[in-house]
Amino acid sequence: MSAESTGVPPMATHVNVVLDGITRVFAWEDDARIEVRNLGSEIVVEANAAGLRTLAGHLMTLAEDGTPDGAHLHLEQHNGLVEGSVGLVLERCEEEEE
Repeated sequence: MSAESTGVPPMATHVNVVLDGITRVFAWEDDARIEVRNLGSEIVVEANAAGLRTLAGHLMTLAEDGTPDGAHLHLEQHNGLVEGSVGLVLERCEEEEE
């Protein structure tokens, strides 16, 4: 998805992903603005209300029954995040780390 001059992603985007034969839909709300910054010792995810609902929707989509381990969504500058953001990967993993 390409950013406009404001660095805000387009008004509405839907991505359909087929995982193990099941279609998952990742949707961006109108006017969603999401920025991810790396401050060295911490990561900051800053978003307006539409952006927070969009992120919550992405996480709920990955949490749906039948979604396999390893299913993930890459968010990057010009691909869901505002200009200047660092990349963010949302990934489902059911395995517990020891």
